[in-house]
Amino acid sequence: MSLVKRVTINDVALAAGVSVSTVSLVLSGKGRISSATGERVNAAVEKLGFVRNQQAVALRGGHSGRIGVIVHNLCHPFYAELTAGLAEELEQNGRMLMLLQEGNGGERLQRCVDTLLAQGVDGIIIAGVSGRGVALRERAAQSGVTLLFASRDSHPDEVAVVRPDNQQAARLATEYLINKGHQRIAWLGGHSASLARAERLGGFCATLLQYGLPFHSHWIIECESTQRRAAEAVVSLLRRNPTITAVVCHNSTVAMGAWFGLLRAGRQSGEDSLDSYYDSRIALAAFADVPEMMLDDVPVTWVTTPAREIGRSVAQRILRAEPTEQDTANSFIVPARLVAHKG
Repeated sequence: MSLVKRVTINDVALAAGVSVSTVSLVLSGKGRISSATGERVNAAVEKLGFVRNQQAVALRGGHSGRIGVIVHNLCHPFYAELTAGLAEELEQNGRMLMLLQEGNGGERLQRCVDTLLAQGVDGIIIAGVSGRGVALRERAAQSGVTLLFASRDSHPDEVAVVRPDNQQAARLATEYLINKGHQRIAWLGGHSASLARAERLGGFCATLLQYGLPFHSHWIIECESTQRRAAEAVVSLLRRNPTITAVVCHNSTVAMGAWFGLLRAGRQSGEDSLDSYYDSRIALAAFADVPEMMLDDVPVTWVTTPAREIGRSVAQRILRAEPTEQDTANSFIVPARLVAHKG
């Protein structure tokens, strides 16, 4: 006995000659749809025998209880933490998170948005993906759905985004080192293609200039975010430039690598040098995406903007946002906090 194939919303869209999101709009009664288009969709629904499920019923009432989240790379520690914060906040407010991983960008991102709209979500959050923001926001608004961005850095489009204040974080770290007496400060880690790194470097360089301190391009070192590469890079940097007394590290992995590199080289912070090549103390500062209680207990001054806190913040904003609020009405920049080393 053959099984009868279940008619899906995609089948209705194909029969009516419209997009899946348009069918969703007709079923939900939201958005701006012409009467002719509505009639075509309803005719296809009747012809195919499409059954409106509980999701569609919830849509007609205006709320589905679901928030869609599209993440570029869930394996990235920042976005894994951010998603955890999102999930916690949404669950506390009786909402369910629908998670998609975008991966390659472009058309894939558009399909992810269309899929979530077809599922009747109440809002969409896009994390770690840049570009096409205005077009995606307008597409969601046509469906009566709010769309927000969550990111590690600024967004190129004029859209609502929740993100850390990378320049302020860098100013905190650099100014702290300067106030501790350091005047020759280097930068370690990250790659030039990183917008977050560019923003942090901007704050770092601006603070050096503000205090009239030297800035040398050869003191700005790129390296992979691994402890091994960071350890090698910091030792090489200091052997070439022995007057440097402090290093700002792009992230916690680079900071830990730098610390272990200094230990192996005999330059343990706060202790006499074990290597005659070194004759002064090196201070380390770094940026972290985790709460203070989760920071490694090593002699590093941390500047932290917890990703989980950013996730909670964007969840709170999308729960109270209105689709009619355009542009940057729901934007929010999360300030960093300094966690000074007590050693």
